Amino acid sequence: MMTERSAGPEEATPEANESAAVLPASDRDGAPVGLAQATPGVTSDRPIPTSAQGNDLGMEAVSVEAESPGAAFVYALGQVEPRFPTLAVEKEFAQVAGQGDASGLTDRQALQSLLSEPSNRYLARQLCWVFTIEGLETYILHPRVVEDLDLLVEAVRPAPKRTDIDVVIGVMGPIAPPELCNALMVPIVVFDHLYSFDVDTLLGAIPRPEKAKVSQWEAATEEVFSRVTQMNDNAGATDADRALNYLSVRYPGIYHKAAEKFAANASLTAVEVRPSRLSSTRNVVDVIFTYTDRTTDVTDKLFVRVDVTEEFPFLVTKISPYFERGA
Repeated sequence: MMTERSAGPEEATPEANESAAVLPASDRDGAPVGLAQATPGVTSDRPIPTSAQGNDLGMEAVSVEAESPGAAFVYALGQVEPRFPTLAVEKEFAQVAGQGDASGLTDRQALQSLLSEPSNRYLARQLCWVFTIEGLETYILHPRVVEDLDLLVEAVRPAPKRTDIDVVIGVMGPIAPPELCNALMVPIVVFDHLYSFDVDTLLGAIPRPEKAKVSQWEAATEEVFSRVTQMNDNAGATDADRALNYLSVRYPGIYHKAAEKFAANASLTAVEVRPSRLSSTRNVVDVIFTYTDRTTDVTDKLFVRVDVTEEFPFLVTKISPYFERGA
């Protein structure tokens, strides 16, 4: 759906197509501005562990294999936020910030500039990378390979907006110990892919049907994206959440059909996910969209079938009419 940079949105599958300078000057306590600060007294002299592969990331080595039986997969939409795990890391940032001139830069621009410097990668490795969903701290992110630390750094935007979205795809690990991220105890997600965009760019990249008016098309896509991604406290961890999030960023068909139904004076009245009757050896779900005519109250149901068996969901059936079947 979108052109992918190293951290850019993925290209849609064939089926789906149908289908930044240094930190600002320290404050009076010597802590750089623009990043969440460690709580005084929450410090640790405990050495930061390193994995067998040399993955020095300021967190416990987490070994979670996507192929292991019972692996809990995550396909979540939210925002990446860097945090100080300890007071020592916070003070190190302050010292590095004092060595440069960040005149004219906002706090966020200075932070992004500092982290982008290759010589400061050691600082990026020491940070705690928190993933928030709707403003709630939901996961702590851990790249499976150290090279993917770059994806986390690139997710730190110099001028963040509320419409910025980061997509994380990975495997859920254990609850973080309190010493890992300044007493924040949420699940660790070992990610295999992370890409970033803003909602306007995503929706603007969806091909507009020839008969759809620009204003109506924009309103329809915004409505559907909001409804799908914000329903039922979507944390991207259940099969239903993963299917919905996948469709919202990878399958334009749901937006095309919504625009068509809105133009026909119908409302999107429900979105639900059910196990598919085709589920046997694979974990397949049906995502059902219910539209109700605003004049007659007659409902019309459409569905998309998604395979969520493994870490990366994929489209099984394009959007089609859905018919209720008896037990």
